[in-house]
Amino acid sequence: MRSIALLTGRNLRVFFRDRVGVFFSLLSALILIALYGLFLGGIQVDSLKTWFPTASDADVRWFVNSWVFAGITMITTLTTSIAALGVFVDDNVSGRFGDFIVSPIRRSHLILGYMIAGFIVSVVMTSLIISIGQLYLMVQGDDLLSPTNAGETLGAVLLSSAAFSALAAFAVTFLRSTGAFTALSTVVGSLIGFFSGAYVPSGTLPASVADGINVLPFAQAAMLIRAPYTEQAVAALVGGQAEAASAVRTFYGMSASVGGFVVTAGVAVSTLVIVAVLFASLGAWRLSRTIR
Repeated sequence: MRSIALLTGRNLRVFFRDRVGVFFSLLSALILIALYGLFLGGIQVDSLKTWFPTASDADVRWFVNSWVFAGITMITTLTTSIAALGVFVDDNVSGRFGDFIVSPIRRSHLILGYMIAGFIVSVVMTSLIISIGQLYLMVQGDDLLSPTNAGETLGAVLLSSAAFSALAAFAVTFLRSTGAFTALSTVVGSLIGFFSGAYVPSGTLPASVADGINVLPFAQAAMLIRAPYTEQAVAALVGGQAEAASAVRTFYGMSASVGGFVVTAGVAVSTLVIVAVLFASLGAWRLSRTIR
């Protein structure tokens, strides 16, 4: 266990030492913040004012801000876990694996060092985004997450980070250059906002497209994070109207369905657990074959 801790600590130090890499791991989140700050946020506010003319401007803004930061939180769990696995790619390209193998370190410990580091980076960076989001809401005069909602959000973040770190560990085993890693990071960073329903609400998409997105673990992870993150804001927005609250949750991705099948929180949790276990196993197998 000591060797796993040492390897994990080494990988974390290498990642956080590269400040440019840390910045780019948050680039997708920063781009989304800019998009909503410039024009997308205004579009959502105007739409909600049309739907809920009696709602106050403060409540409408509170909901939009909460929904945006919930989406940013989900995106960060994926982009930062991929960025953390860049250490593995660098070690592979530079030939450091040869040094590791001749040292008295078990290959399984070496593999766990990369995967655990990816998980820790994802949790730490996502927690930072949550803190920034809550600070922004506080400055705007909005309520902070309740202890219950905060706990549920953190649980969803931990599960999402585990699932996407495992997925990232599997994906990077196919890369043989830093250029390929950069390309993967760019593509994922560009598409994940769409696949998670963060750029536009899923309710604005054709039903077939929305169903296709809701099948993916990204949308389901976003659903788990959005539900507690926006619960208080939704209640304030609709003023206790149950049907209106249900419609808002469906339109904005706090609840999801595929065809006639409702994706419950239990289904989403099960999906992410399966992703975590399956790709952790596949990633460990692929890493063991890569490290020679």
